[in-house]
Amino acid sequence: MSTSVEDPGVVRRFWSSFGPAIIVACVVLGPGSILTSSKIGCQFGYQMEWALVGAGLLMVGAIATGMRIGVSLQDSPCRELAWRLGRPVALLAGVSVFLMASCFQFSNNLGVLAAIEPLLDVSNTGRIVLLVGLNGLLVTCLFGLQKLYMPLERLMMILMALMLLGFAANLVWSNPNGFAVLLGLVPSVPDQLSGSFLPRLEQVAEVGNSTADGPKMIDPWITLQGLIVTTFSIGGAFYQAYLVKEKGWGRGQLGQGLIDSIVGTVILVGITLMVMITAASVLAGNVKPEDLKSAGDVAQQLEPLFGRYAKILFCLGIFAGAISSFLVNSIVGGTLLADGLGLDARIDSVWTKRFTVLVMLIGMLVALATSAQGRVPLIIFAQAVTVLGGPVLAFSLLYLGTRRDAQGNRVASWWMLAITGCGLLVVVTLAVRTAVRIWLQVSLM
Repeated sequence: MSTSVEDPGVVRRFWSSFGPAIIVACVVLGPGSILTSSKIGCQFGYQMEWALVGAGLLMVGAIATGMRIGVSLQDSPCRELAWRLGRPVALLAGVSVFLMASCFQFSNNLGVLAAIEPLLDVSNTGRIVLLVGLNGLLVTCLFGLQKLYMPLERLMMILMALMLLGFAANLVWSNPNGFAVLLGLVPSVPDQLSGSFLPRLEQVAEVGNSTADGPKMIDPWITLQGLIVTTFSIGGAFYQAYLVKEKGWGRGQLGQGLIDSIVGTVILVGITLMVMITAASVLAGNVKPEDLKSAGDVAQQLEPLFGRYAKILFCLGIFAGAISSFLVNSIVGGTLLADGLGLDARIDSVWTKRFTVLVMLIGMLVALATSAQGRVPLIIFAQAVTVLGGPVLAFSLLYLGTRRDAQGNRVASWWMLAITGCGLLVVVTLAVRTAVRIWLQVSLM
Protein backbone atom coordinates (compact mmCIF):
# COMPACT_ATOMS: atom_id res chain seq x y z
CA MET A 1 0.00 0.00 0.00
CA SER A 2 1.52 3.35 -1.07
CA THR A 3 1.99 6.23 1.33
CA SER A 4 0.03 9.37 0.45
CA VAL A 5 1.13 12.90 1.10
CA GLU A 6 -1.75 13.11 3.58
CA ASP A 7 -0.07 10.51 5.77
CA PRO A 8 0.64 12.25 9.11
CA GLY A 9 4.03 10.52 9.16
CA VAL A 10 5.01 12.15 5.87
CA VAL A 11 3.87 15.57 7.08
CA ARG A 12 5.73 15.08 10.35
CA ARG A 13 8.94 14.11 8.54
CA PHE A 14 8.54 17.09 6.20
CA TRP A 15 8.28 19.59 9.06
CA SER A 16 11.10 17.87 10.93
CA SER A 17 13.37 18.91 8.03
CA PHE A 18 13.11 22.52 9.20
CA GLY A 19 14.17 24.20 12.39
CA PRO A 20 17.82 25.20 12.94
CA ALA A 21 18.11 27.53 9.94
CA ILE A 22 14.69 29.05 10.71
CA ILE A 23 16.05 29.98 14.16
CA VAL A 24 19.14 31.52 12.54
CA ALA A 25 16.91 33.51 10.17
CA CYS A 26 14.96 34.81 13.16
CA VAL A 27 18.05 36.10 14.94
CA VAL A 28 19.22 37.83 11.75
CA LEU A 29 15.81 39.37 10.99
CA GLY A 30 15.79 41.91 13.79
CA PRO A 31 14.81 45.59 13.85
CA GLY A 32 18.19 46.57 12.41
CA SER A 33 17.64 44.39 9.33
CA ILE A 34 14.14 45.83 8.84
CA LEU A 35 15.39 49.41 9.16
CA THR A 36 18.39 48.86 6.88
CA SER A 37 16.39 47.23 4.09
CA SER A 38 13.81 50.04 4.35
CA LYS A 39 16.52 52.70 4.03
CA ILE A 40 18.07 50.90 1.05
CA GLY A 41 14.69 50.78 -0.71
CA CYS A 42 14.02 54.42 0.17
CA GLN A 43 17.44 55.59 -1.04
CA PHE A 44 18.10 53.39 -4.08
CA GLY A 45 14.64 52.14 -5.04
CA TYR A 46 14.79 48.64 -6.53
CA GLN A 47 18.42 48.92 -7.67
CA MET A 48 20.11 47.01 -4.83
CA GLU A 49 17.96 43.85 -4.81
CA TRP A 50 20.83 41.95 -6.42
CA ALA A 51 23.12 42.79 -3.47
CA LEU A 52 20.58 41.28 -1.07
CA VAL A 53 20.32 38.12 -3.17
CA GLY A 54 24.13 37.91 -3.33
CA ALA A 55 24.37 38.18 0.46
CA GLY A 56 21.71 35.46 0.67
CA LEU A 57 23.81 33.13 -1.50
CA LEU A 58 26.79 33.68 0.82
CA MET A 59 24.50 32.88 3.76
CA VAL A 60 23.34 29.60 2.18
CA GLY A 61 26.93 28.41 1.82
CA ALA A 62 27.91 29.52 5.33
CA ILE A 63 24.82 27.99 6.99
CA ALA A 64 25.29 24.75 5.06
CA THR A 65 28.93 24.63 6.19
CA GLY A 66 27.87 25.26 9.79
CA MET A 67 25.29 22.49 9.48
CA ARG A 68 27.90 20.02 8.18
CA ILE A 69 30.26 20.92 11.02
CA GLY A 70 27.52 20.28 13.56
CA VAL A 71 26.50 16.89 12.21
CA SER A 72 30.00 15.66 11.30
CA LEU A 73 32.31 16.63 14.16
CA GLN A 74 31.96 15.00 17.54
CA ASP A 75 32.50 18.04 19.75
CA SER A 76 31.08 21.56 19.67
CA PRO A 77 32.83 24.08 17.35
CA CYS A 78 34.80 25.91 20.05
CA ARG A 79 35.92 22.63 21.63
CA GLU A 80 37.11 21.50 18.20
CA LEU A 81 39.00 24.79 17.78
CA ALA A 82 40.54 24.43 21.23
CA TRP A 83 41.67 20.88 20.48
CA ARG A 84 43.06 21.68 17.02
CA LEU A 85 44.33 25.28 17.36
CA GLY A 86 44.47 25.94 21.10
CA ARG A 87 42.15 27.34 23.75
CA PRO A 88 43.03 31.03 23.00
CA VAL A 89 41.52 30.73 19.51
CA ALA A 90 38.34 29.18 20.90
CA LEU A 91 38.16 31.81 23.63
CA LEU A 92 38.63 34.60 21.08
CA ALA A 93 35.71 33.28 19.02
CA GLY A 94 33.48 32.86 22.07
CA VAL A 95 34.23 36.23 23.66
CA SER A 96 33.86 38.05 20.32
CA VAL A 97 30.35 36.68 19.77
CA PHE A 98 29.37 37.38 23.38
CA LEU A 99 30.49 41.00 23.12
CA MET A 100 28.76 41.51 19.78
CA ALA A 101 25.54 39.98 21.10
CA SER A 102 25.70 42.14 24.23
CA CYS A 103 26.34 45.34 22.29
CA PHE A 104 23.52 44.75 19.83
CA GLN A 105 21.00 43.43 22.34
CA PHE A 106 20.03 46.97 23.28
CA SER A 107 18.77 47.52 19.70
CA ASN A 108 16.44 44.55 20.16
CA ASN A 109 15.05 46.20 23.31
CA LEU A 110 14.57 49.42 21.38
CA GLY A 111 12.99 47.42 18.55
CA VAL A 112 10.24 46.18 20.86
CA LEU A 113 9.49 49.79 21.81
CA ALA A 114 9.63 50.84 18.14
CA ALA A 115 6.91 48.32 17.32
CA ILE A 116 4.61 49.47 20.12
CA GLU A 117 5.13 53.25 20.29
CA PRO A 118 3.61 54.00 16.83
CA LEU A 119 0.39 52.38 18.08
CA LEU A 120 0.32 53.36 21.76
CA ASP A 121 1.45 56.38 23.77
CA VAL A 122 4.08 54.86 26.06
CA SER A 123 5.47 56.97 28.90
CA ASN A 124 9.01 56.67 30.27
CA THR A 125 7.66 54.63 33.17
CA GLY A 126 5.76 52.46 30.72
CA ARG A 127 8.97 51.83 28.74
CA ILE A 128 10.72 50.65 31.89
CA VAL A 129 7.83 48.42 32.94
CA LEU A 130 7.53 46.95 29.44
CA LEU A 131 11.21 46.09 29.01
CA VAL A 132 11.71 44.85 32.57
CA GLY A 133 8.55 42.74 32.29
CA LEU A 134 9.53 41.28 28.91
CA ASN A 135 13.08 40.46 29.99
CA GLY A 136 11.78 38.99 33.24
CA LEU A 137 9.26 36.81 31.39
CA LEU A 138 11.92 35.48 29.02
CA VAL A 139 14.32 34.75 31.90
CA THR A 140 11.54 32.85 33.67
CA CYS A 141 10.90 30.78 30.54
CA LEU A 142 14.62 30.25 30.07
CA PHE A 143 15.05 28.65 33.49
CA GLY A 144 11.56 27.18 33.72
CA LEU A 145 11.72 24.97 30.64
CA GLN A 146 13.65 21.73 31.00
CA LYS A 147 14.03 21.16 27.26
CA LEU A 148 14.39 24.55 25.61
CA TYR A 149 15.17 23.68 21.98
CA MET A 150 11.76 22.42 20.77
CA PRO A 151 9.71 25.25 22.37
CA LEU A 152 12.23 27.73 20.94
CA GLU A 153 11.92 26.21 17.48
CA ARG A 154 8.12 26.33 17.56
CA LEU A 155 8.11 29.92 18.85
CA MET A 156 10.50 31.05 16.11
CA MET A 157 8.30 29.45 13.42
CA ILE A 158 5.25 31.28 14.79
CA LEU A 159 7.12 34.60 14.86
CA MET A 160 8.43 33.98 11.34
CA ALA A 161 4.85 33.41 10.18
CA LEU A 162 3.82 36.71 11.79
CA MET A 163 6.64 38.51 9.97
CA LEU A 164 5.58 36.95 6.68
CA LEU A 165 1.98 38.03 7.26
CA GLY A 166 2.82 41.59 8.28
CA PHE A 167 5.32 42.38 5.56
CA ALA A 168 3.56 40.47 2.76
CA ALA A 169 0.36 42.44 3.40
CA ASN A 170 2.25 45.72 3.12
CA LEU A 171 3.94 44.52 -0.07
CA VAL A 172 0.53 43.88 -1.66
CA TRP A 173 -0.68 47.33 -0.55
CA SER A 174 2.39 48.97 -2.06
CA ASN A 175 1.55 47.69 -5.59
CA PRO A 176 5.19 47.53 -6.78
CA ASN A 177 6.31 47.85 -10.39
CA GLY A 178 6.89 44.23 -11.46
CA PHE A 179 9.31 45.09 -14.28
CA ALA A 180 11.36 47.34 -11.99
CA VAL A 181 11.48 44.56 -9.38
CA LEU A 182 12.91 42.14 -11.95
CA LEU A 183 15.35 44.76 -13.23
CA GLY A 184 16.65 45.26 -9.69
CA LEU A 185 18.01 41.70 -9.74
CA VAL A 186 20.50 42.72 -12.44
CA PRO A 187 23.78 43.91 -10.82
CA SER A 188 24.36 47.65 -11.15
CA VAL A 189 25.94 50.39 -9.03
CA PRO A 190 23.85 53.53 -8.38
CA ASP A 191 25.42 56.93 -9.05
CA GLN A 192 25.40 57.66 -5.30
CA LEU A 193 27.96 54.87 -4.81
CA SER A 194 30.31 55.88 -7.60
CA GLY A 195 32.76 57.53 -5.18
CA SER A 196 35.40 56.05 -2.89
CA PHE A 197 34.63 52.65 -1.39
CA LEU A 198 36.30 53.63 1.88
CA PRO A 199 34.91 56.25 4.31
CA ARG A 200 36.59 59.66 4.14
CA LEU A 201 36.58 63.07 5.80
CA GLU A 202 35.40 66.16 3.94
CA GLN A 203 34.95 69.81 4.86
CA VAL A 204 31.22 70.49 4.87
CA ALA A 205 29.97 74.08 4.87
CA GLU A 206 26.63 75.15 6.27
CA VAL A 207 23.98 76.15 3.73
CA GLY A 208 24.28 79.88 3.04
CA ASN A 209 27.52 80.11 4.98
CA SER A 210 30.91 80.15 3.29
CA THR A 211 32.62 79.23 6.54
CA ALA A 212 33.36 75.53 6.79
CA ASP A 213 31.53 73.78 9.60
CA GLY A 214 34.42 71.38 10.09
CA PRO A 215 35.26 67.94 8.71
CA LYS A 216 32.51 65.32 8.51
CA MET A 217 32.71 61.66 7.63
CA ILE A 218 31.35 60.79 4.18
CA ASP A 219 30.46 57.14 3.72
CA PRO A 220 27.83 56.50 1.01
CA TRP A 221 28.44 52.75 1.23
CA ILE A 222 27.52 52.40 4.92
CA THR A 223 23.83 51.54 4.35
CA LEU A 224 24.74 48.90 1.77
CA GLN A 225 27.30 47.45 4.17
CA GLY A 226 24.55 47.29 6.78
CA LEU A 227 22.34 45.37 4.35
CA ILE A 228 25.09 42.82 3.71
CA VAL A 229 26.03 42.23 7.35
CA THR A 230 22.38 41.99 8.46
CA THR A 231 21.74 39.32 5.80
CA PHE A 232 25.06 37.48 5.67
CA SER A 233 25.48 36.89 9.40
CA ILE A 234 28.64 34.87 9.95
CA GLY A 235 27.80 34.57 13.66
CA GLY A 236 24.40 33.10 12.82
CA ALA A 237 25.96 30.63 10.39
CA PHE A 238 28.51 29.60 13.02
CA TYR A 239 25.70 29.02 15.53
CA GLN A 240 24.01 26.67 13.06
CA ALA A 241 26.53 24.02 14.11
CA TYR A 242 25.21 24.20 17.68
CA LEU A 243 21.56 24.12 16.64
CA VAL A 244 21.80 20.95 14.56
CA LYS A 245 23.41 19.22 17.54
CA GLU A 246 20.51 20.39 19.73
CA LYS A 247 18.14 19.06 17.06
CA GLY A 248 19.89 15.68 17.36
CA TRP A 249 20.89 15.42 13.70
CA GLY A 250 23.77 13.26 12.51
CA ARG A 251 25.25 12.45 9.10
CA GLY A 252 22.08 10.55 8.30
CA GLN A 253 20.25 13.87 8.20
CA LEU A 254 22.60 15.66 5.76
CA GLY A 255 19.83 15.93 3.17
CA GLN A 256 17.40 17.37 5.70
CA GLY A 257 20.06 19.81 6.88
CA LEU A 258 20.69 21.07 3.35
CA ILE A 259 16.95 21.60 2.77
CA ASP A 260 16.73 23.45 6.09
CA SER A 261 19.70 25.66 5.17
CA ILE A 262 18.19 26.64 1.83
CA VAL A 263 14.63 27.17 3.11
CA GLY A 264 15.81 29.22 6.10
CA THR A 265 17.88 31.51 3.88
CA VAL A 266 15.13 31.86 1.27
CA ILE A 267 12.74 32.98 4.03
CA LEU A 268 15.34 35.41 5.39
CA VAL A 269 16.02 36.96 1.97
CA GLY A 270 12.34 36.84 0.99
CA ILE A 271 11.13 38.81 4.00
CA THR A 272 13.96 41.34 3.69
CA LEU A 273 13.16 41.71 -0.01
CA MET A 274 9.49 42.37 0.83
CA VAL A 275 10.48 45.22 3.13
CA MET A 276 12.93 46.65 0.58
CA ILE A 277 10.42 46.54 -2.29
CA THR A 278 7.71 48.10 -0.13
CA ALA A 279 10.04 50.98 0.75
CA ALA A 280 11.13 51.35 -2.87
CA SER A 281 7.50 51.48 -4.04
CA VAL A 282 6.19 53.89 -1.42
CA LEU A 283 9.02 55.84 0.22
CA ALA A 284 11.59 56.34 -2.56
CA GLY A 285 11.44 59.95 -3.73
CA ASN A 286 8.91 60.86 -1.04
CA VAL A 287 10.91 60.45 2.16
CA LYS A 288 14.54 61.28 2.94
CA PRO A 289 16.48 58.12 3.97
CA GLU A 290 18.07 60.01 6.87
CA ASP A 291 14.60 60.59 8.33
CA LEU A 292 14.28 56.84 8.93
CA LYS A 293 16.09 56.51 12.24
CA SER A 294 14.20 53.46 13.56
CA ALA A 295 11.92 50.71 12.31
CA GLY A 296 9.08 52.58 14.02
CA ASP A 297 9.79 55.61 11.79
CA VAL A 298 9.22 53.39 8.75
CA ALA A 299 5.81 52.34 10.11
CA GLN A 300 4.85 55.97 10.74
CA GLN A 301 5.86 56.97 7.20
CA LEU A 302 3.65 54.21 5.76
CA GLU A 303 0.50 55.19 7.66
CA PRO A 304 -0.54 58.20 5.51
CA LEU A 305 -0.35 56.05 2.38
CA PHE A 306 -1.52 52.65 3.65
CA GLY A 307 -3.79 53.57 6.55
CA ARG A 308 -3.81 52.42 10.17
CA TYR A 309 -4.43 48.73 9.49
CA ALA A 310 -1.40 48.38 7.25
CA LYS A 311 0.66 50.21 9.86
CA ILE A 312 -0.55 47.76 12.49
CA LEU A 313 0.52 44.83 10.31
CA PHE A 314 3.95 46.40 9.72
CA CYS A 315 4.35 46.98 13.47
CA LEU A 316 3.34 43.35 14.02
CA GLY A 317 6.19 42.32 11.75
CA ILE A 318 8.62 44.61 13.60
CA PHE A 319 7.48 43.21 16.94
CA ALA A 320 7.89 39.59 15.76
CA GLY A 321 11.36 40.41 14.40
CA ALA A 322 12.38 42.15 17.61
CA ILE A 323 11.14 39.36 19.88
CA SER A 324 12.68 36.58 17.78
CA SER A 325 16.06 38.30 17.57
CA PHE A 326 15.71 39.39 21.21
CA LEU A 327 15.83 35.88 22.65
CA VAL A 328 17.99 34.01 20.14
CA ASN A 329 20.66 36.73 19.98
CA SER A 330 21.08 36.39 23.75
CA ILE A 331 21.27 32.59 23.55
CA VAL A 332 23.90 32.80 20.80
CA GLY A 333 26.07 35.07 22.94
CA GLY A 334 25.61 32.90 26.03
CA THR A 335 26.32 29.65 24.18
CA LEU A 336 29.50 30.86 22.48
CA LEU A 337 30.93 32.34 25.67
CA ALA A 338 30.31 29.11 27.58
CA ASP A 339 31.86 27.05 24.79
CA GLY A 340 34.81 29.41 24.42
CA LEU A 341 35.54 29.03 28.14
CA GLY A 342 35.37 25.24 27.87
CA LEU A 343 32.11 25.02 29.86
CA ASP A 344 28.97 23.07 29.05
CA ALA A 345 27.52 24.86 26.01
CA ARG A 346 24.29 22.91 25.55
CA ILE A 347 21.26 25.17 25.31
CA ASP A 348 19.87 23.71 28.56
CA SER A 349 23.11 23.99 30.52
CA VAL A 350 23.20 26.30 33.51
CA TRP A 351 26.26 28.16 32.17
CA THR A 352 24.62 28.90 28.82
CA LYS A 353 21.53 30.20 30.62
CA ARG A 354 23.55 32.34 33.02
CA PHE A 355 25.51 33.97 30.22
CA THR A 356 22.30 34.38 28.19
CA VAL A 357 20.75 36.31 31.07
CA LEU A 358 23.89 38.45 31.26
CA VAL A 359 23.49 39.41 27.58
CA MET A 360 19.82 40.26 28.18
CA LEU A 361 20.65 42.32 31.27
CA ILE A 362 23.33 44.34 29.47
CA GLY A 363 21.00 45.05 26.56
CA MET A 364 18.10 46.13 28.77
CA LEU A 365 20.18 48.40 31.01
CA VAL A 366 21.85 50.13 28.07
CA ALA A 367 18.50 50.66 26.32
CA LEU A 368 16.94 52.18 29.44
CA ALA A 369 19.85 54.18 30.79
CA THR A 370 21.64 55.54 27.74
CA SER A 371 20.60 58.46 25.54
CA ALA A 372 20.95 58.34 21.76
CA GLN A 373 24.12 60.46 21.96
CA GLY A 374 25.49 58.34 24.78
CA ARG A 375 25.21 55.20 22.68
CA VAL A 376 27.85 56.41 20.22
CA PRO A 377 30.83 54.98 22.20
CA LEU A 378 28.97 51.67 22.52
CA ILE A 379 28.33 51.57 18.77
CA ILE A 380 32.02 52.27 18.12
CA PHE A 381 32.96 49.50 20.54
CA ALA A 382 30.54 47.09 18.82
CA GLN A 383 32.10 47.98 15.47
CA ALA A 384 35.58 47.35 16.90
CA VAL A 385 34.51 43.92 18.15
CA THR A 386 33.06 43.13 14.71
CA VAL A 387 36.36 44.03 13.04
CA LEU A 388 38.06 41.32 15.08
CA GLY A 389 35.24 38.84 15.63
CA GLY A 390 33.84 38.63 12.10
CA PRO A 391 37.05 37.43 10.38
CA VAL A 392 37.81 35.08 13.31
CA LEU A 393 34.41 33.39 12.96
CA ALA A 394 34.61 33.24 9.16
CA PHE A 395 38.10 31.69 9.30
CA SER A 396 36.97 29.22 11.99
CA LEU A 397 33.97 28.18 9.90
CA LEU A 398 36.13 27.61 6.84
CA TYR A 399 38.84 25.84 8.83
CA LEU A 400 36.46 23.41 10.54
CA GLY A 401 34.67 22.82 7.23
CA THR A 402 37.91 21.51 5.69
CA ARG A 403 38.56 19.00 8.52
CA ARG A 404 37.67 15.31 8.30
CA ASP A 405 35.24 13.39 10.47
CA ALA A 406 35.76 10.06 12.24
CA GLN A 407 35.17 8.17 8.97
CA GLY A 408 37.78 10.23 7.13
CA ASN A 409 35.26 12.22 5.09
CA ARG A 410 35.77 15.94 4.60
CA VAL A 411 33.20 17.82 6.67
CA ALA A 412 31.85 20.19 3.98
CA SER A 413 31.50 19.73 0.22
CA TRP A 414 33.53 21.76 -2.23
CA TRP A 415 30.73 24.17 -3.16
CA MET A 416 30.05 24.97 0.49
CA LEU A 417 33.73 25.68 1.09
CA ALA A 418 33.97 27.80 -2.07
CA ILE A 419 31.04 29.99 -1.01
CA THR A 420 32.31 30.17 2.58
CA GLY A 421 35.73 31.21 1.22
CA CYS A 422 34.07 34.04 -0.74
CA GLY A 423 32.23 34.95 2.44
CA LEU A 424 35.54 35.16 4.31
CA LEU A 425 36.85 37.63 1.71
CA VAL A 426 33.69 39.73 2.05
CA VAL A 427 33.91 39.71 5.85
CA VAL A 428 37.58 40.76 5.80
CA THR A 429 36.84 43.53 3.27
CA LEU A 430 34.00 44.90 5.40
CA ALA A 431 36.20 44.64 8.49
CA VAL A 432 38.81 46.85 6.79
CA ARG A 433 36.08 49.37 5.93
CA THR A 434 34.85 49.29 9.51
CA ALA A 435 38.37 49.78 10.88
CA VAL A 436 38.80 52.90 8.71
CA ARG A 437 35.40 54.15 9.86
CA ILE A 438 36.32 53.67 13.52
CA TRP A 439 39.57 55.56 13.05
CA LEU A 440 37.71 58.47 11.45
CA GLN A 441 35.02 58.44 14.15
CA VAL A 442 37.60 58.57 16.91
CA SER A 443 39.50 61.38 15.17
CA LEU A 444 36.29 63.46 15.11
CA MET A 445 35.50 62.96 18.82
